[in-house]
Amino acid sequence: MKTTDSLVNVEAGPVTLEGFLAIPENATAIVVFVHGSGSSRHSPRNQAVARTFNEYGLATLLFDLLTAEEEVIDLETRHLRFDIPMLAERVVGTVKWLTEFESTQKMKIGLIGSSTGAAAALVAAAELGEAIGSVVSRGGRPDLAGADLPQVRAPTLLVVGGYDYQVIELNEQAYAQLQCEKKLEIVPHATHLFEESGTLEQAAHLARSWFVQHLSH
Repeated sequence: MKTTDSLVNVEAGPVTLEGFLAIPENATAIVVFVHGSGSSRHSPRNQAVARTFNEYGLATLLFDLLTAEEEVIDLETRHLRFDIPMLAERVVGTVKWLTEFESTQKMKIGLIGSSTGAAAALVAAAELGEAIGSVVSRGGRPDLAGADLPQVRAPTLLVVGGYDYQVIELNEQAYAQLQCEKKLEIVPHATHLFEESGTLEQAAHLARSWFVQHLSH
């Protein structure tokens, strides 16, 4: 399947963010990657997951939640990556940009977030309502979405590593607050970043299946 790759400048409210946009032939849905703590569009793990989505006809957007200047600040202070309202605002801006961008404006939209990015994705989904077709949290901190969790309407999948004990507990707390269609999947023998052999592939397969199910109709 032929995929068109391009570097794009995403107008997300007051800031311009750089991203990688990949669109397979005849794609009708796109998944936006909301990176977690200290990560970016250059993350090898996210790029690997995006490629598996592309193989199944899903377009993908990997973009930087922070500007280059903010990245430098956050490397020292580590506070911007936990500014969930600001990150969620940028996700909302990015989704609105996709709905106006010629190549993607008619596509259904899903969000996949990791670490703090999962919370930002869920807060954005709560605000955007029916504009979001589904959400996946991979090794995420959905608990940080707080009071916005019951407002999420998009079908939501939480994927956690079996050895990520503290984060499993936090995901279970968030899961209990979600009022939408939902599922919690534990990947055996995986730690927080799914670095063990085959575990990232398992997480990607679960996410891909969820998106295909909820964005392809």
